[in-house]
Amino acid sequence: MTADAPLTRESFRRLQPINTPRSISQLPDRVWTDEDWDRIQRGYRARDMDEKWNVFVEGDVLFMHRSWTGHGVYEASFASVIGGGRSIVSAVVEADDERYRSMGDEYDRLMLELIISAIVLGEAAADLRAGLVELTARASGKSDLPPGLVEHSVLGLRSGS
Repeated sequence: MTADAPLTRESFRRLQPINTPRSISQLPDRVWTDEDWDRIQRGYRARDMDEKWNVFVEGDVLFMHRSWTGHGVYEASFASVIGGGRSIVSAVVEADDERYRSMGDEYDRLMLELIISAIVLGEAAADLRAGLVELTARASGKSDLPPGLVEHSVLGLRSGS
């Protein structure tokens, strides 16, 4: 496989599908460019222990699995947008608390976009990162959570490509 070849389900050792899918009612409103979609379709593989996500596409569906366990967490269906680009038209999240603990649709909307933007595309995504810290602080009732710790615990790091 070449460096530019898209990752597939077979690219990963152990993947487990979402056990208990729950529809996400709040979806990112971002339109990803055709160039973004080309990059998204190549997927992303965690390269070390500090990375948390493996990502691949089948057809128009983006699959996001935790790298350590192989558990499916998110699936997002994309569709073309008039004028170019793609947007998410539906998505599900793992609802089995033994596999993934969601903090609600607002959190899942943010995580979907953050994984795509920060992990797959390698964007800084400062606003999304700040939103993640804010939502986590609100849910935990702790206003002094270190942003780096919050980000690393759920998003992980992205190694250089």
